Amino acid sequence: MQFRSSRLLTPFMPAAVAGALLTACAQPMPEAPRPSVKSNAAMVADIQAAGERDKSVINVHPLSDPGITALQDGARDDERNGQYDSAAAKLDRALKLNPDSPGVLQDRAELAIYMGNYDMAEKLAHQSWSLGSKQGPLCARNWQTIVEIRQHANDAAGAAAAIKWVGECREPGIQRY
Repeated sequence: MQFRSSRLLTPFMPAAVAGALLTACAQPMPEAPRPSVKSNAAMVADIQAAGERDKSVINVHPLSDPGITALQDGARDDERNGQYDSAAAKLDRALKLNPDSPGVLQDRAELAIYMGNYDMAEKLAHQSWSLGSKQGPLCARNWQTIVEIRQHANDAAGAAAAIKWVGECREPGIQRY
């Protein structure tokens, strides 16, 4: 009797297997979690906030050329209005006048992020840091730029290393009793 029943099921086995496979294929596969992607504007906002929240007692402001300052101010106005090409042109002119200005280099790095040029932004932030003060708000902006770019590239190790450098930009104040 068992022999007969298994013989009766044999013709239906391929159809049953095919049905099971089709059912399995119809089930939606769970999606892998995607890393959150920040907008370029959010990245720049976090970079600028890093400079603002720095509680360092050191804030170096070298003497500035009024012409370069005017170009930076014009670039900031253009940036606020979403005119990134015009802002970039102004900052590029400022860099021709003073290619070693850490502040202009960092401003241009942030603008490069708005424009989606992350490689350029990282290069400029490193250059700004190497020429500028190793502590204070500009330093924090330099390293936060690198944090944002490394996170955008899903480089957790690079972002973690850069976060440590952001912390190095802060010089604790004198403890008073």
